[in-house]
Amino acid sequence: MIRTLFAAMLLMWPMTAQAEWHEAQSDHFVVYADDKAANVARFAERLERFDKTLRFLTKAAVTPIAPPNRVTVYVTGDMSSIARLAGSSNVAGFYIPRAGGSVAFVPKRAGDGGREGIDEEQVLFHEYTHHFMLSNWADAAFPAWFVEGFAEFFATTRFRPDGTIEVARAPMYRARSFANGVPISAQALLTGDPARIERSALYAGGWLLSHMLILDPARRGQLDRYITAVAAGQTNAKAAEAFGDLRQLDRDFSRYVRTGLRYMTIPAASVPAATVRVRALRPGEAAMMPLIIRSKRGVNRKAALALLPLVQRAAAPYPNDAAVQVELAEAEYDAGNNAAAEAAARRAVATDPTSIDGHVYIGRARMAAARAAKNADPQLWRDIRKSFLAANAIEADDPEPLMLFYQSFDIPGQKPNTNARDALLRAHLLGPQDRGLRMQAARVLLETDRGAEARRTLGPVAYAPHGGATAAFAAELIAIIDRDGAAAALTRWRNGPQRETDDDTDT
Repeated sequence: MIRTLFAAMLLMWPMTAQAEWHEAQSDHFVVYADDKAANVARFAERLERFDKTLRFLTKAAVTPIAPPNRVTVYVTGDMSSIARLAGSSNVAGFYIPRAGGSVAFVPKRAGDGGREGIDEEQVLFHEYTHHFMLSNWADAAFPAWFVEGFAEFFATTRFRPDGTIEVARAPMYRARSFANGVPISAQALLTGDPARIERSALYAGGWLLSHMLILDPARRGQLDRYITAVAAGQTNAKAAEAFGDLRQLDRDFSRYVRTGLRYMTIPAASVPAATVRVRALRPGEAAMMPLIIRSKRGVNRKAALALLPLVQRAAAPYPNDAAVQVELAEAEYDAGNNAAAEAAARRAVATDPTSIDGHVYIGRARMAAARAAKNADPQLWRDIRKSFLAANAIEADDPEPLMLFYQSFDIPGQKPNTNARDALLRAHLLGPQDRGLRMQAARVLLETDRGAEARRTLGPVAYAPHGGATAAFAAELIAIIDRDGAAAALTRWRNGPQRETDDDTDT
């Protein structure tokens, strides 16, 4: 999960701790913003209503979400500072899926429509739709054009002052793609290689095709049949037969952008207001927040070493603030200082015995130290696992301690037992949006000769729009499972697994 963030960027990110840092919690989000409490509450309430809108329209179940599985949104800085944080000048906001800690970063409202007309809320709605899809249809193998098209369909959701909600408005920030007509044919989206489709065309064309297939009564039912065919492993061309004559589909596609675009209006009463709880951050938390944002983005070792003295200095006045000490533990751990990380984590647990992250970083630091020393003493590793078990006892639905419990068996002379494998599969169930965890789960399923389940688990990775080499490897494994079975796919994996190298940031 460690992402590249050049050390030089650390000096460019605003460092002043604001007096108005607040946290807002709702059923599906945790929002941190250096803004007035009322503004932070209003923003969190809109996000929660967006989730309710998605559930209302898709009939997705409303199920309790444990706090570690909520999306944490950091609202701070301006467009340029968010772009620097992302490491790309073309980013107005971004989301990173992680088990037990998915995060999103957006600037304060810019007021000028943002980059090319897109504002930070539209970016966040797009990215949260991805999270929603992965969380609610965990093993659905959606093609790339639909993954992006469906996210664009909801990105432009608008909340009127009277509470009415507008959904499926045209994304005007994609207008340039339609300057000379449709940017790509429907047939090319359905049957072509997504890796060869220009990114802007994939987004714009995917939005238009999704819009038409969802809202055009003449095409009702075709999308469901197509998705079912894709999930069953049919070729692109075979699955596309669900739409009938593709030449006619292309004619309808071109006509739809001129005559068929409309949006739906949802009455306010259909999506009621959400409950939001707001608190002001403690002084230590507020002082740490600019550094926490950098850390949660993800750092490589060079950036971690540059960040560490800043974290140490900010944390020094707050030895008894558990949240501050957890962040210090994370910074020490990222910098490779395992003993210091363990010490900070133990201070966090001493102050707050229910600190899940405190227990996690005690275990993480001890595990890293044992591996560095090549110490495979079974008693030591049993003792290390107690930290992950303690975290699990505090919150059974946090996927991270379960994942780490499994990984603690990845040492010489030990193999994951049934409990460890079950823990990893449970972690994947709780955090299906984490691609690395999904790949680990698929391997466990192959190792236990559950090829059909492994195939379903690999599907979303294989179809990921920005999956890169990992997506190609997942697709290769699916083909081997279909042709030769689970054992052959596992042999291929053992002979040359594909390393996870791709970034999930896409907007």
